[in-house]
Order: sequence, then C-alpha cells, then structure tokens
Amino acid sequence: QVQLVESGGGLVQAGGSLRLSCAASGGTFSRYTMGWFRQAPGKEREFVAGVAWVGGTTRYADSVKGRFTISRDNAKNTVNLQMNSLKPEDTAVYYCAADDKFSVYDKYFDYDQWGQGTQVTVSS
Repeated sequence: QVQLVESGGGLVQAGGSLRLSCAASGGTFSRYTMGWFRQAPGKEREFVAGVAWVGGTTRYADSVKGRFTISRDNAKNTVNLQMNSLKPEDTAVYYCAADDKFSVYDKYFDYDQWGQGTQVTVSS
C-alpha cells in the first residue's frame, strides 16, 4: 500500500494561484492512478482531477477545466495540482488519492488510499 501526504494548501485571494503536492511512499508509485478530490463543509467529497498510470491520461471536473492542471513525477513519487484563477467556491479540504486501476475514475469509492488532506481557502 502507498502512503500519501499532501502539502501546499493555504489562504489565497480570488484570482490567485496555489500548487498542491502529494508525496507518496511505500508503494510502486508509477503503477497507481492518482486523483485529487475536495470536500467543502456540509458537502460530499467531489472529484477534481486525476492522472492515470497507464498512458498518463488526465481527467478534470468541469468546474476546474482550464484552471487546474494535474501532473505527476514518477521519479519523485509526487503528483501536483496547479490551481490558477481560484474562486471562493474552490474553498475546501483537498485530498490526494491513489488506486491501481488503469483509468481515472471520478468516484471517491474507486480509490483505496487517501492522504490526510490540506485546506485551501479562497477569499473574495
């Protein structure tokens, strides 16, 4: 199993940028499909972006397309989420997730391993 640790969250003004990172250890990172999810207070955990380990295919939620970019570095065992043009509605705890499926799935129950989360707050 892989252990995941997120970093990079914080407070930013609307229109600003943040870069989240997720460091993986204890597994063969290159064989995991990685996802980013987020959960705002009182809301369900929702898919943000993912990158497959087969072919590096990426997938994004409609709400973040064109603003967020997911990338992975298999040499460093990390997956990053570059978030630009942030909006107050992007405020949430962001979680990194991993699974050994071939493709990116957008349901939280499709992922077996989770990090502890990092808070992102976007002020208006």
